[in-house]
Formats: sequence, structure tokens, C-alpha cells
Amino acid sequence: MEDRRFAIRTYGCQMNVHDSEKVASLLEDAGLTAATGEAEADVLVINTCSIRDKAEHQLYSDLGKLRDWKAEKPGRIVGVGGCVAQQVGDRLLSRFDHLDFVFGTHNLRRVPAMLEGALEGRRAAWVGEDKSQARFDLPTRRPELPTGTRRKAFVTVMEGCDMFCSFCIVPSTRGREISRAAIEIEAEVRQLADQGILEITLLGQTVNAYGRHDVRRGNAAGAGTMPFAELLGRLDAIPGIERIRYTSPHPLFYDEALIRAHRELEHLCPHVHLPVQSGSNRILEQMRRRYSRERYFEILEGLRAARPNVAITSDLIVGFPGETESDFELTLDLVRVAGLVDSFSFKYSPRPGTGAAEMGAEVPAEVSQDRLERLQVRQKNQTLAYHESRVGQETLVLIDGPSRRGGHQLAGRDPHLRVVNLDVRSNLPISQDIPVGTLVPVRIVGATPHSLLAEPLDPALRPESGGPENAGSRLKSAARQADETDGVDRVGRAAEDALRVI
Repeated sequence: MEDRRFAIRTYGCQMNVHDSEKVASLLEDAGLTAATGEAEADVLVINTCSIRDKAEHQLYSDLGKLRDWKAEKPGRIVGVGGCVAQQVGDRLLSRFDHLDFVFGTHNLRRVPAMLEGALEGRRAAWVGEDKSQARFDLPTRRPELPTGTRRKAFVTVMEGCDMFCSFCIVPSTRGREISRAAIEIEAEVRQLADQGILEITLLGQTVNAYGRHDVRRGNAAGAGTMPFAELLGRLDAIPGIERIRYTSPHPLFYDEALIRAHRELEHLCPHVHLPVQSGSNRILEQMRRRYSRERYFEILEGLRAARPNVAITSDLIVGFPGETESDFELTLDLVRVAGLVDSFSFKYSPRPGTGAAEMGAEVPAEVSQDRLERLQVRQKNQTLAYHESRVGQETLVLIDGPSRRGGHQLAGRDPHLRVVNLDVRSNLPISQDIPVGTLVPVRIVGATPHSLLAEPLDPALRPESGGPENAGSRLKSAARQADETDGVDRVGRAAEDALRVI
């Protein structure tokens, strides 16, 4: 398979992005080379998402168009993986005769063999469930990081979900919960730190459920797992790791130990993405979410007591079967009371085999659309108000690359996961040739609904006075002090200001 080039098209969540990274490593190990784009590729893999109906139809549209792409060059191969592949299986092969292979979420390691079979004219689908620890044992061939490489990495700690929320297809496409051995996670993170990675994001469908079954059964030592907060503590102690994030937690498994971790762990970022889905207890019960809005607020209260400037983001669904205007108003109210810094919001999409798909009581499409737009307007104003409250603050930005805004701007993320656009047109020393992957101390000077605007910090924290690294240490210390003094009500005040705008 040498001299062949591959490309991967990825849809969906961060777990899918990380799965695509694993597939890329497998293909490189098999002798293929990453193409600069799909036009130059001999092999194209589509990694799919099925969380909403729209994403599934996107795949069918893509495959229809790829018939011409494949015909342009004899010997081209098309493969499909991910959640739609797990859900539909070999029916995809029957529907699209130019599709060569299909692999499910548990079968990434089979991709090289399936590709080799496809080159010999054999079409195949592998979508069986793998419950063994071997599913985590995939190559992570990351060479020493060259200059200009993003210094971030995803790390899988668990996969699957046992919650069976009535709207969600994930237990069918990702399988039941399985937690990876902590020693393997630690080894991977140490290797990443040795290679220059500064920020890790721990991944799992319900990431804070890590190890829970083993702990409950008294088998954590034998399984090599532990409570999630304890795992965070071990990773926090690994030299070289500056930032730790995790996604997505479930409110049901948000315990006091995890809340304390946000106060005690130096490198755990002051941001939590905590999906709530609805502000109505009646709808939460219909969704089988197993918590109430009151419990959600208790978690946020605990987090803000532990880390007053923590930024909370969430997921929200409108138009769930039977949702009334009163239910929706409770969701709007939750956004305000929770002081959500940002949220991902969607119209309910029925998925095959889920409980909600059989409920009936559909909300008319035009009503769902109206509710979505109203929710997003409120969130947009609330996000802008939060961003405006950050103007004048100093923070650290991990540079990702050129800004989408163009011009002379770079973009990165601050510890709160906010996009920060950094103007580098000045002749100040720190602004010269800032490479991707650099932690840069900045001052926030402007705000938009989607990002923060910043400039390099003042001369006292420029290279000649100790450099960005020294500045970073001082900034982190100052941030902790600010947590204890002026961060408690900032998000709430921003939310109230936003309501005056709506």
C-alpha cells in the first residue's frame, strides 16, 4: 500500500476527531501518506456522526457525490466509519455500490486490513462490539513536535454509555461503558508531555463516569481504574502538562470530589461543559436524564464556590416531544440563572430505536425553529455580556494559528476555552513571529459575541523582563487570587446585563 495517499473527512464530536487521528496513525503505520487534500488522495475515509438526523443525511449526500470522485482516478478507495456505520452496517454497501468498506466505532484497528482487501476487490463491513481493553490499544505515532504544531491532544479515558437517555442513540452506536486502565492513560499523557504537548482533553461519552462500575463493585484495583477525580489528580502531577480539560461529563456523576478538584488541581482549567438539555423537570424526566434543574444549580453553586471564575457551557434541546411553551420558558430561565457563558442548542431530532422516537406528541417544526432562534438570541446576548465583562483582564492564550478574522491576527484559546484573537501588528518584542503552540500572556481589549480580542501584555511581562513563561506563572498566580476576590458574581452580572438587551 506504499505510495498511496489518504484523506479523512470527519463529522461530529471530539471523540470522532480523536478516532480520525487514530485511523490516520494506523494508515501511516501501514505505509500510506497523508494527502494535502481530497483531490490528491487515493483513499478517502469518512468518519460519521449520527447524533442527529441531519448528520446521517449528510453522509448519504456525500457518498452520492463521491461516485464521480472515485471515477476520476482508477483504484481509488472509499471507506465509511463512525456512528452511522455502526448503526447501518452493511446496508451502506448495498445502497452505494462504489463504497468499498464500512467499519464501526469498535473496529478502527481493522481499517488497514479492510483497505488491503478493498485493493484486491473485496468489499466488507465490520461493526461488531468489542468490550475488551484491546480497543484502546492503538498506535499514537506522534513524532517530536516540529515548530508550528498545535500542542494539544485528546486522550480517551472511557467509551460507551449506560444512561439510555430517551433521545440519544449513543448507547447503540458506541456500546456500553468501558473504562481504560489508569496506568495506560498516565503513560500516554507522560509520552505526550515528553513530546511537547501542553494541553490535554480527556474524552468519554460520560467522561466523569470513568471507573464507576469498578469502584461500585469493589474491583477498581483489579481493573486498574479509580474514581474520575483521582485520575485527574494523577494527571495533574505529570510535569509539562499545563492545561487539563475533560468532556463531556454527566450531571448525575458530578460528585464533591470532582468539584474539589477544580479548587485543588493547579492545571485543571476553569471551564466545565455540563450538558443540561432542558430547564424543565417534566421534560428532563421524559428525557430520562435522572436529575432535576435544582440539582443542576447545586452543582454549579459548588463549582463556583470552588472556583469562582469558572465558565459554564452546556448543551440544550428544544422541541422535545410534548414540550410546551411553559417548558421552553423554563429552559430560557435556566440559561439566565445558570449564567451560561455559551451553549450548543439544537432542535430535537428523532433517532431510530430510541424511546423518544415512539412518544408522539411532536412539536411542530415551525414552533421548534422559533424556540431555537429565541434561545440562541438570548445566549448570544449573554455570551457577549460575559465577553465584555472580561475586557481589561489578563490571561494566557495557547496559540492555534491564524485567526479566521484574517489580517494580522492569530487565534487561540484561554483557560476558559474562549476563542481569543490576538493582534500582532505592533512592533512590540513579544509579537514577533509567535509560533503555533506558544502560551502568550495577553490583555483583553475587546469583545464580540463569538470571541475576545487581545493584545500582547505590557512591557513588564515581555521577554526582556522574564519572558512569556515567567509571565505565565505570574498570571496563573494572579488568576487564583482573583478567583477568591472578584469572580463570584461576574457571570451572574453578565447574564442580568444581557437580559436588559434582549
